[in-house]
Amino acid sequence: MDQQNFGFRLIATDGAARAGEVTTAHGVVRTPAFMPVGTQATVKGVHAATVRATGADIILGNTYHLMLRPGAERIAALGGLHKFMNWPHPILTDSGGFQVMSLSELRKLDESGVTFRSHIDGAMVALSPERAIEIQNLLDSDIVMQLDECLKLPAAREEIERAMRLSLRWGERCKRAFEGAGPGRALFGIVQGGDDPKLRLESARALVDIGFPGYAIGGLAVGEPQQVMLQIVEETAPALPADKPRYLMGVGTPEDLLEAAACGIDMFDCVLPTRNGRHGLAFTRRGAVNLRNARHAADPRPLDEGSACEAARTYSRAYLHHLIRTNEMLGPMLLSEINLAYYQELMGGIRAATRAGRFADFRAATRSDWERGDIPAPNA
Repeated sequence: MDQQNFGFRLIATDGAARAGEVTTAHGVVRTPAFMPVGTQATVKGVHAATVRATGADIILGNTYHLMLRPGAERIAALGGLHKFMNWPHPILTDSGGFQVMSLSELRKLDESGVTFRSHIDGAMVALSPERAIEIQNLLDSDIVMQLDECLKLPAAREEIERAMRLSLRWGERCKRAFEGAGPGRALFGIVQGGDDPKLRLESARALVDIGFPGYAIGGLAVGEPQQVMLQIVEETAPALPADKPRYLMGVGTPEDLLEAAACGIDMFDCVLPTRNGRHGLAFTRRGAVNLRNARHAADPRPLDEGSACEAARTYSRAYLHHLIRTNEMLGPMLLSEINLAYYQELMGGIRAATRAGRFADFRAATRSDWERGDIPAPNA
């Protein structure tokens, strides 16, 4: 594949909503984009070709988990992450910063970086900003994330400020470590600052001064109310360069994505489509549908006859209910596929509406469909 330079092209705006394209060494990503989460070099329960067929341009891999198993050096020796998992399209890898928070009982943190006790075998593992970049380079990620410290919320302002400033210093070190990376690859800085708008703006401005090809808003959807999260996104996004991609990390529900896109966010990732699929919850144009519910047991209708996803159009609700209730592995696989397809359908709708100058109408119609809810069976 020709090694194109990394770039972002803003194609259209409608209010704050944006539609564009991110160019990487492994292809173009249409934005707004939803990135299925492939933590351990796999989107759980979904074949790579199926992930692509749902409309995904890019997926996410996890630095922390892949450095433990099978190891970044091994993946590099096997040709890199794209070849290893048979995904020849763009890949973004997070830096391991989220695990700084989620595994707080298993780690020690200081200026130099983080020392983890592996959740697998208890071995001590060091992750510095430089090592985080080295691992992601070995994986051959198209988009590399800086190492940062993510805090659970609520937290004391002093702690939020300390973590934000540490993340800025780590961002500078990551940028130095990333210098000389091949064409088509990019390092994103991560805005921190918890639920404090002033700290968020300070972080954003400092990162812009350092200079990155793209910027992420991290440390949200970690305990704060949705209203607070969206307020932080709405106030932070305009402080980031209009000619660079904006990525909201780890968010979220379809409503989160729609509302954050209205604030000018270009990229998203979240485990919800596959995690909820494994537990019997499907996302549709009419909102969430719990296939564990007994009311679906004799319902011959498809889950969503208007879906672009064949599985949503063809399998009956009764069959999906049966698979989930009997713990057959096909059930979570089908619902994960259906959910990923719905998320991509939502992203495609946002892109098309923004380019047509009718985002507000699309947003209102989508919310109206969710609020009306699922249509009950005729004999219910």
